[in-house]
Amino acid sequence: MKRAIVIVVDSMGCGAMPDAAEFNDLPTCNTLAHVAHANGGLNVPNFEKMGLGNIIDIEGVKKVENPTAQYGILQEISKGKCTTTGHWEMMGHILDNPFKVYTESGFPKEIIDEFVKRTGCGGVLGNKAASGTVILDELHEEHEKTKKPIVYTSADSVFQIAMNIDVVPLETLYEYCKIARELLNEVSNVSRVIARPYQMVDGKPKRVSKYRRDFSVKPYKKTLCDEVAESNGYVYGIGKIEDIFVGKGITHAIHTGSNKEGLELTLEAVKNPLPKPELKVADCTDKPNKYFIFTNLVDTDMLFGHRNDAIGYAHAIEEIDTYLPAIQDAMTDEDILIITADHGCDPTVPGTDHTREQIPLLVYGKTLKPANLGTRVGFDNIANTVREWLFN
Repeated sequence: MKRAIVIVVDSMGCGAMPDAAEFNDLPTCNTLAHVAHANGGLNVPNFEKMGLGNIIDIEGVKKVENPTAQYGILQEISKGKCTTTGHWEMMGHILDNPFKVYTESGFPKEIIDEFVKRTGCGGVLGNKAASGTVILDELHEEHEKTKKPIVYTSADSVFQIAMNIDVVPLETLYEYCKIARELLNEVSNVSRVIARPYQMVDGKPKRVSKYRRDFSVKPYKKTLCDEVAESNGYVYGIGKIEDIFVGKGITHAIHTGSNKEGLELTLEAVKNPLPKPELKVADCTDKPNKYFIFTNLVDTDMLFGHRNDAIGYAHAIEEIDTYLPAIQDAMTDEDILIITADHGCDPTVPGTDHTREQIPLLVYGKTLKPANLGTRVGFDNIANTVREWLFN
């Protein structure tokens, strides 16, 4: 059975897109290079062997004459720099119109009023573009007194709701998010509603990553995930993949609380021919003829990119590197591994938002001939590569 494994290192961009200025990003933004420099270099011997240092100049990562993988750069076609836009495009769904953002003054009064009416929450706190950690520091005390949800956005198309789950049940937070999703589907083209649960730890609000949920717009078009699922195949989403595609084209899924958990689950999935039955989320065949493992590793973005923590970001990349030999060893001649990103989030530039960047591409297979793929237009090159591998 042919298998494809795609691992997305969330936000690990590798240089500004030519149109970065249109997204208020500096032409010098470069998540991967700047993270490496801030750390005094990256210790990633396995990425180095694959040819990561051949893509761009990265401190601590040498260029190699005989890399073990194909390597290159992909430039985005869709107008955006968010998780949904990036993941959809890499699965062949290019956005014709960008998602709506509300960075100027938060969400319009009519949207907030309708949200309050439908949820019965009594009002909201915040309603502005803000860093998730900063707004929690600012408003958690008022939230805990009033139980009103903290609503905020960013330069991305997101409606984020934060609540202390020791004060308000987690189920209530999820219900508010579902109501917001239904409302926004009616009145605004917003990409994601994100549940941001937190708890107080040592007197400070701390987000609980394992309970985060993304309530996304369902893809408008058929994606590669649909193609695989509809052609007697399994699609196993690890991390927030199921949320990004709203389950569309996903046959099996599991959410994760950390990169380490996501890497362990990916390794387990590669070692074993099929996912566990309890992970099944959609009707599908019992005898698949192809298998697509699709993993998102979010810590780089959520814990380090948005928090301007270049050192933590570097260490997260180094952790991923330690898993590569085991994953590659577990692969068969019928497997292909793709490692990439979905956008940038340069922690060294002003602000805490995503950055409009091109993404690195590494393609490894035991029978695949290494090559320099150069710079290619379209994240959908990933869909094309996976399709060609699985269907031929």
